[in-house]
Amino acid sequence: MAREITHEERGPAVLDDDDKGDDGLIYVCRCGLSDSQPLCDGSHNATTDEEDGIVYKYANDDADGDRRVIGEIASDGE
Repeated sequence: MAREITHEERGPAVLDDDDKGDDGLIYVCRCGLSDSQPLCDGSHNATTDEEDGIVYKYANDDADGDRRVIGEIASDGE
């Protein structure tokens, strides 16, 4: 299972104590679907039924958006 995500940021996100959860930890999004980037908001729960070996695209990189299967991710090498 994989998903194609579009990132438009051009620099790092600075995290501080305000980003810590109630347990004192910082949870960084790894699925690419969080509305609270770079922090996790639980959007990864939409991916639980993704199958291994399939690449998915969520409309507008939104966990509530339509999900479709894409055949491959192409790059122009840049």
